[in-house]
Amino acid sequence: MNKKVLEKYAELIVKVGLNLQKGQRLFIAAGLNTAPIVREVTAKAYQNGAPLVTVLWDDEELKKIRHQYAPRDSFEEFPEWVTTGVLENAKRGDAYLSVTGLNPDLLAGFDPELIALELKTRAKHFKPALNLISNGGVQWTVICPPTPKWAAKIFPELSEDKAVEKLWGVMKKLCRLDYDDPVSAWRKHLSDLSKRHDYLNEMQFDTLHFRGPGTDLKIGMPKDHIWKGGGSKTQSGVDFTANLPTEEVFSMPHKDRVEGTLRSTKPLNYFGNLVEDFNLTFEKGRVVEFSAKKGEETLKKMLDSDENAKQLGEVALVPYYSPISESGLIFFNTLYDENAACHLALGSAYRANIKNGLEMSDEELDAAGVNDSLIHVDFMIGSDEIDLDGITPDGSVIPLMKKGAWAFEV
Repeated sequence: MNKKVLEKYAELIVKVGLNLQKGQRLFIAAGLNTAPIVREVTAKAYQNGAPLVTVLWDDEELKKIRHQYAPRDSFEEFPEWVTTGVLENAKRGDAYLSVTGLNPDLLAGFDPELIALELKTRAKHFKPALNLISNGGVQWTVICPPTPKWAAKIFPELSEDKAVEKLWGVMKKLCRLDYDDPVSAWRKHLSDLSKRHDYLNEMQFDTLHFRGPGTDLKIGMPKDHIWKGGGSKTQSGVDFTANLPTEEVFSMPHKDRVEGTLRSTKPLNYFGNLVEDFNLTFEKGRVVEFSAKKGEETLKKMLDSDENAKQLGEVALVPYYSPISESGLIFFNTLYDENAACHLALGSAYRANIKNGLEMSDEELDAAGVNDSLIHVDFMIGSDEIDLDGITPDGSVIPLMKKGAWAFEV
């Protein structure tokens, strides 16, 4: 990839994604196949005044090798020094950057039960660190730069080299790297998203009603829920952007107040296994029925991850006519596909999405309707056929989206 584009991307990550403060350390978790952008981010971080950048490298092929050859009874093993280190760095105030670009088909054909066990073990060990990071302890950002296997999945008709080149061309537009000043362009975009969530916070809808082909779903919202989107703040007041790119405004559903059915509109890539064309039925907040044309066993294992994996932790609104949707591509990557359409997440909610959530005890959060789980898995339900209404506490119905487009002005 063009050196100038990499430098623009790295500057965007450091200044808008992480908003790395002078004197602040940076911890990066990255795959070996993302090394070029990791090197550029490291350079920008040091130029920005970081005293130390630490990189924890991973290799997706090693994950595949484990599933090929490791003893079948060894998948509850986990190197505790990894999560201990991440937690200690976060407690110290290090910013956190996750750089991924997995092959969507990496574990296709492998035992879904072992895959689920490995993910559950990883989630259990990472939970203390992720709770601290994701609930505003430090700035954090997730990015997914183009990688060969991923690009080849999106453009199977091309060679890997040509596919990567084409995906970078798409990425330039989606991440606004085609602007002369991407940082300023992103700050304007984030300001526009903040106006959307300010309106939703003022309205404090009691219920959201999604309707479309295969979907008739009512999502109850907890009292004093908070909408966020685009930019976020740490508990100490530092701005950052958790996802690059991002087009969403999001909040938390009440875990016990979800009723009806939904149909997914894009494939779910669950750590190398695809789940496609799936349906979920909810009663009193819990999934009571499910089916999938592809990957149903993977979906079942995901829903069985723990007691609360069958309940929702996030609802996010994204206009269907977003840059990612208008690309016409399915990315087989949640970071991109979730920003093409409205989506939900099974599993844990973010405590920052409810008033005083960061100070509440686990018991208080549960009583307020906040879901807690080892997983947080986003999946898409939005399309140009989806309508969404907000229902106020007094029963008034206010259109929020029509045919996938915003139905209100800010």
